[in-house]
Amino acid sequence: MSRKPHRNGRGLFLGAVLGAVVGYFAGRLLGNPGWGIILGTLAGAALLYRVNPGSRRRR
Repeated sequence: MSRKPHRNGRGLFLGAVLGAVVGYFAGRLLGNPGWGIILGTLAGAALLYRVNPGSRRRR
């Protein structure tokens, strides 16, 4: 039996939101908050897509 890497929608959403916030402030420092939000969203979502925020089975 092969193990598939864990992927989840909650990590994707959380990464997108956190990445957008961090990207906004980083973009403001560099002079273009719009690009910072876009790049931060993509990077954050890609990083947290494979993170397991908790069990899917709630008991």
